[in-house]
Amino acid sequence: MAGVQGKSGGPRPNAGGARPGAGRKPKTAEKSANAAVETKLEPQPRGGALKRKKAVPVEIEACDMLTLLQKIALGQVDASAGQIRAAIAAVQYTHTKKGDGGKKDEDAEKAKKAGAGKFAPAAPPRLAAAGGKKV
Repeated sequence: MAGVQGKSGGPRPNAGGARPGAGRKPKTAEKSANAAVETKLEPQPRGGALKRKKAVPVEIEACDMLTLLQKIALGQVDASAGQIRAAIAAVQYTHTKKGDGGKKDEDAEKAKKAGAGKFAPAAPPRLAAAGGKKV
């Protein structure tokens, strides 16, 4: 009511403020298959908490990186995320992919092999006018 003190508006019912059930739903605690990973909450300077996962490296016998990645993929070996990243980075230097060389490089190598021996190109003729020296 306009003009009457104390009765001019004010907040309407159910307007503003937090609504029950609004916002993101809290994550439920999931059971991890990897027992070496601990999940705990760390306090933050301005409130709230972040999840931190600290993985402990697992002892793995020395083997080829490609073999190690295959064992991890098949579930035979349990490794931390850092160990998996390191194995992926190292395997690029020990094993080349089929497409890394390229078709032109393969053809050039085949031509070099075929050009040796019986099919090698003949030497150029010697110039009699220059006494066999390069001109």
